[in-house]
Amino acid sequence: MLDNEELQELEVAHMVDARASACPGPLLEAKKGIGGVRVGEVLEVRSSDKGTRKDIPIWAAKVGHEFLGVLEAPEGYDRIFLRRGK
Repeated sequence: MLDNEELQELEVAHMVDARASACPGPLLEAKKGIGGVRVGEVLEVRSSDKGTRKDIPIWAAKVGHEFLGVLEAPEGYDRIFLRRGK
């Protein structure tokens, strides 16, 4: 996992805005969004559902993607970062 400074400096290939979705919406959006990035690139998922903090790392580990970490935005939502692994 990366620290906050490293997360802020990441080059994001694609961003999914799932702030209006409740569980399991953000996870489903992440599953769709990861298809929009190449292996090795970074996907950012924005979510206001706190369960997403647990759901996405578990899913990423199961399917072979790297969970990089979470930043909390000042506006109160999470910015979750994944590197596509396959």
